[in-house]
Amino acid sequence: MKIAFTAPMKPLDHPVPSGDRTMGRLIVKALEEAGHEIRIASTFRSWRKEGSREIQKEVEREALIEAERIATDWTRQSYKPDVFLTYHLYHKAPDWIGPMLCANFDLPYAVVEASRAPKRQSGAWAYGFAAADTALKRANAVAAIHNADAECLGAVVPESRLDVLLPFLDAAPFQAAAEASRRPPASVPLKLLTVAMMREGDKMRSYEVLAGALENIADQPWQLTIVGDGPAKEHVLKLFPSNRVTWAGAAKPEQLPAHYAQSDLLVWPAIREAFGLVFLEAQASGTGVIAGDTFGVPDIVRDSETGLLSAEGDAEAFAANLARVIENPALADKMGRAASAHIRERHTLEAGGIRLESLIQKAIGNHAHGQEGQTK
Repeated sequence: MKIAFTAPMKPLDHPVPSGDRTMGRLIVKALEEAGHEIRIASTFRSWRKEGSREIQKEVEREALIEAERIATDWTRQSYKPDVFLTYHLYHKAPDWIGPMLCANFDLPYAVVEASRAPKRQSGAWAYGFAAADTALKRANAVAAIHNADAECLGAVVPESRLDVLLPFLDAAPFQAAAEASRRPPASVPLKLLTVAMMREGDKMRSYEVLAGALENIADQPWQLTIVGDGPAKEHVLKLFPSNRVTWAGAAKPEQLPAHYAQSDLLVWPAIREAFGLVFLEAQASGTGVIAGDTFGVPDIVRDSETGLLSAEGDAEAFAANLARVIENPALADKMGRAASAHIRERHTLEAGGIRLESLIQKAIGNHAHGQEGQTK
């Protein structure tokens, strides 16, 4: 099947690494390994940090010019995909390109990872919110990346066109590193790991909550390794006692599996995280998780089985979960084994390909039966 793809939130060639970019690349890889022919229709980025009607209208104008360019190229090349797939749209990153091309070429339109915040229906982001809603109504199939997003999307996308497509990863490098490491049973001091960029906003808030939690158990035996870098590095590192923390700096993707495989637990409060790709990576490595129960985290981390979850931002509850494992290190090993099995069963690249195939077939079927442009 020929699939045209775009990612208006963050194109696959964007120079700044992130979970969003990684997930987009994984979607393409999963589809290619399932035998589909993927063409990146555009690397146009509609995301903007600041919102206003004027800014969004200018982005729309640029996006429609890009759509016209693509349409011209497709016509000249006699190219027509079987479906158009957009990854990640919302009020800050609407998709104007996909709907226009689908209308011009009579194509099924599918969206993976859409979110909707009704409070943005008015105010600075109102124009972008309306544009994202227009795309969602046009789509033949829409997949939220977790159940919390699906609830909000239900107001504009009928059940016949709405799914939850749980995230996945290429588990093989993490599984291989875990096998090669011959990791000994967990023991004190427990080896904790954090993998996150160091920047202002939600990442910084997560670091602050983590620091507060560790301060609450300062009398317990633990050591923390932080993998990450960024403009807020100096502030982040000052949050933690230097004698108990190793800063490993930024790691290349191929270096990450070894970090997980050498650790007893991944610890991350996940403030405002959509789901947290690091939780999939850790579990694929056979490493249990201590995390906040934000948005999609409970969809991929099984509380009390593959990890321990606490209320978002609750440093005391987070610390209590950490203390529970420090007092019983065998619990880390037990969660790690369950985590590894959990990923093999539900979140591999192959499993992702199957879920994507189902979504695309739904889009094609709904398009054939004229199921688009409808609201509940």
